Amino acid sequence: MKFKSTRDGQEEVSFQEALFKGLAPDGGLYHPVTFADLKDDFNAFNEKTDFNSIAETITHRLLGDELKEESAKSIVKRAFDFFPKVNRVSDQLSILELFHGPSSAFKDFGACFMAAAMEEFLAKENKRIIILVATSGDTGSAVARAFHGKKNIDVVILYPSGRVSLLQEKQLTTLGGNVTALEVAGAFDDCQRLVKEAFLDRTLNEKLILTSANSINLGRLFPQSFYYIYGYAQIKERITDDFIFCVPSGNFGNLTAGIYAWKWGLPVTKFLAATNVNDVVPEYLETGIFKARPSKKTLSNAMDVGNPSNFERMKVLFNGKWHLMHEMVEGEAVTDAETLETMARLYKEKNLFIDPHTAVGYLSAERFLKTHSDKSMQIMVLSTAHPAKFLETVESATSAVPEMPENLKKAMELPKESVKTGNTLNDLSDFLLQKFGA
Repeated sequence: MKFKSTRDGQEEVSFQEALFKGLAPDGGLYHPVTFADLKDDFNAFNEKTDFNSIAETITHRLLGDELKEESAKSIVKRAFDFFPKVNRVSDQLSILELFHGPSSAFKDFGACFMAAAMEEFLAKENKRIIILVATSGDTGSAVARAFHGKKNIDVVILYPSGRVSLLQEKQLTTLGGNVTALEVAGAFDDCQRLVKEAFLDRTLNEKLILTSANSINLGRLFPQSFYYIYGYAQIKERITDDFIFCVPSGNFGNLTAGIYAWKWGLPVTKFLAATNVNDVVPEYLETGIFKARPSKKTLSNAMDVGNPSNFERMKVLFNGKWHLMHEMVEGEAVTDAETLETMARLYKEKNLFIDPHTAVGYLSAERFLKTHSDKSMQIMVLSTAHPAKFLETVESATSAVPEMPENLKKAMELPKESVKTGNTLNDLSDFLLQKFGA
């Protein structure tokens, strides 16, 4: 399996090269050159197939030219001591719970796989790398937990000051060791811009080995496809007609991973891209015109993205043709008021807590079902974070408090350690060179 830039670059690279480079030299994102046909594997999977078996099979099928079967199994075993769970809410609607990992968010799947894969490759080389991560919330905490204590790896997490929840900030800033949290004056878009600029800065890259661990990096995005395949396998016996994934979307890496699975042959009818009022992609899907704009602060803060990086990958996946994307992906935008109402209603009617991001997806799925009379349709909503990560919002909506997992309780008790910085490349360069430079 080879990869190349989403832009004009024709150079094809290996998975290992894409993993450590993060961003292509021309500023584009790495994407697969071709897509394997995995239909036979998907047909063989069923509700009794465990998550790790799926992850091992797909990893070896796609990366077998670089990773022997033993290496694939080793990476998966070290990455995943947790798995998704399917919660059937109604005859047509299921929730795929992706928050049972170390940071209680879906990004644990990509981050833990990436950490294990990097460790596997670095064990054979004598070098140290620095991972730069821009986060609007859950990415940073997942990466921090996944890479904490890993040999030959330092992690620098950039997050927007005052724009993540208290618990998210605690998860970012309490580990120490090889993990440093930079509290940036600005929005998530500023953090993301700084990371991209750093990767393209010649001076920095001559002195430091930089790579990424958010959905810019194919190594984190690729394993997110595993839980789409697992979710399908869990309910395939109930699927008699249309099968749809509804994906709460911000930077659109999660949705892109689902489209990868579809390109490999997963029988998905359509994807619903559910956003908050930062709806540049739903707007594009309606009009064919993409207009990036500054992000707006919402209750579903991990989706507060005004210029999603992975939209570039999505365009390539559909050959730059709006009508092809429009046929496969439908957009839906949800306000904060609607988010709170959905959280309150689901708790009242089903005694079920959901976080604000999942609420955006759930309401979008409900709306889709109401506009389609097909009673055999199945929709699976990706639940991206444990509700306890957003205690204030959940309590405001439901007047109740969900039980907090032990890993989150421990994070809340630890002292915050962050470095405040401005939002220019000079600010970031000065910090990196002072801390890690020769």
